[in-house]
Amino acid sequence: MSETTVFGKIIAGEIPAEKIYEDDDCICINDISPKAPTHVLLIPKKPIPKLADATAEDEALLGRLMLKAGDIARQLGIDDAFRLIVNNGEGGGQTVFHLHLHILGNKKYTETDGLGF
Repeated sequence: MSETTVFGKIIAGEIPAEKIYEDDDCICINDISPKAPTHVLLIPKKPIPKLADATAEDEALLGRLMLKAGDIARQLGIDDAFRLIVNNGEGGGQTVFHLHLHILGNKKYTETDGLGF
């Protein structure tokens, strides 16, 4: 079995984090290295290392995360303009190998804005 990630430790309550949202399936926390004025992470409680590791069994959870991202954007007042990013693998910019969605807002984005995701 693989080592528990920092997100797994946050979910387990071993590491404190300011939770924006939590339910039985996921949590949402502020990113510790924000790339926009609003930058939160939506993390499923099920430890899926990366998106490409998800299976058909995860279909409902993945759909729930997408809908919850919209709910959280509304809660944060950024639902008119936000960016949703999922990094997959080290080459894709993923640094914590527990699937998570970046929700970024309160910044005007262009195709080449250099966020480095």
